[in-house]
Amino acid sequence: MSVQIYTPEAFHRQAHDALGNPQIRRNFRKAMDGLMSKRRDVFSDWDLEALRELGANIRLRALAKLPDLLERLEANCQANGIQVHWAENGDEACRIIRELCEARAARAVIKGKSMVSEEMHLNQHLEAAGIEALESDLGEYLVQLNEQTPSHIIMPAIHLNTDEISEILHDKTGTERTRDVDYMTAAARAQLRERFMAADVGISGVNFAVAETGTLCLVENEGNGRMTTTVPPVHIAVTGIEKVVEHLRDVPPLYALLTRSATGQHVTTYFNMISSPRKPGEHDGPEEVHLVLVDNGRSNIYQDNELLDTLRCIRCGACMNHCPVYTRVGGHTYGTTYPGPIGKILMPHMLGLEATKDLPTASSLCGACGEVCPVKIPIPDLLVRLRREAVGEGRGNVPGAGVKRSRKELLAWKGWQWLATHPTVWRGSTMVAGKLRGLTPTKLGPWTEYRTAPKPAKASLHALVKAHQHKDGEGRS
Repeated sequence: MSVQIYTPEAFHRQAHDALGNPQIRRNFRKAMDGLMSKRRDVFSDWDLEALRELGANIRLRALAKLPDLLERLEANCQANGIQVHWAENGDEACRIIRELCEARAARAVIKGKSMVSEEMHLNQHLEAAGIEALESDLGEYLVQLNEQTPSHIIMPAIHLNTDEISEILHDKTGTERTRDVDYMTAAARAQLRERFMAADVGISGVNFAVAETGTLCLVENEGNGRMTTTVPPVHIAVTGIEKVVEHLRDVPPLYALLTRSATGQHVTTYFNMISSPRKPGEHDGPEEVHLVLVDNGRSNIYQDNELLDTLRCIRCGACMNHCPVYTRVGGHTYGTTYPGPIGKILMPHMLGLEATKDLPTASSLCGACGEVCPVKIPIPDLLVRLRREAVGEGRGNVPGAGVKRSRKELLAWKGWQWLATHPTVWRGSTMVAGKLRGLTPTKLGPWTEYRTAPKPAKASLHALVKAHQHKDGEGRS
């Protein structure tokens, strides 16, 4: 099978291809309409703005104390028997996890859903070391079978419809072709159940890491996450450093916002709280629990008082579900781990603006993402900031700042500024431009692909007013 490679550098070409694919547009339109409707209904009896304000304040408080909270989290986790590891970047995190697997002579790893592991390209790293990594989340399992990456941070296989899923399972696992969703789900679970029992290590993400108690919270619907963290003898949890919250009481409001914003549920089927490995006398649970805290550019974001808001994100995906751009082109078009609005403000920090320079401008700035964000991240404002960084002088702390700065464009604006501040020259220039308007080119780059090229007026507004006043004066005389 030919696997298409998506990259952020090729965003425009990939967007053009996606817009020309009616199946992708139908799949996403149907899915997004359903998710938006569910979110609207589930919040109908709540004071949504008050809850969003509470969630935003909880995240802002945690970020304000982030260095101290991370130290508290480490101390309390270690007191509970959870071993904590720090990773400056994705490569270091992969190395730590690989060494933990090798210490147990692990040859098979089962993974719960984790976007940070996708960000690190953990599966590829483990496979290169001879360690098989199998996704247990059904959506992740499907895209892994199809040799793809997730197209949504909550629903990885949202780009696939029932017939496409049936074909993938038939080709890769031998199940019957069918449109019976229950049959396909049961078949996938049966295949995964054997792998849970054979896995040497389970790897998961973390939704909330509680500094006060050293507790790791995982939100899921399928139970595969719980199997991943309890059946193998070793559990490795991996998360970004921003996922820490101060108190256990901070979790319920964020959980309420996360589930309702993500899938329109009051609660998910499973909510896991992990505070230690198996204790003497207990009959289940892992013998070892490890927590890998990953930076990977987050400290750089943390140093900027405005871009810091990016780290509030609780990974609900609501911004994607309501984004008119994402809905039409899908997640793979972005060519990044995190697509949609949150990806457009997060990935420039991880990959640099050299690779992602087109993402901040892939937005109409309609504001829908900011209006639905459960923790009130001002995504449109951050997109504008990143646009400024891309064309600025490169003095910001965003990697690759200034990459879109054009000397020709800069000189053109400087010239415009000079003309606009010298009235005599301005009047002369506009008069000449009006006389030569017939020489105006009809093609002015991408702007005129769908628009008519503007032409200078035959006479400026000042000249028209002056002529009108002169004519009135003659009439009165």
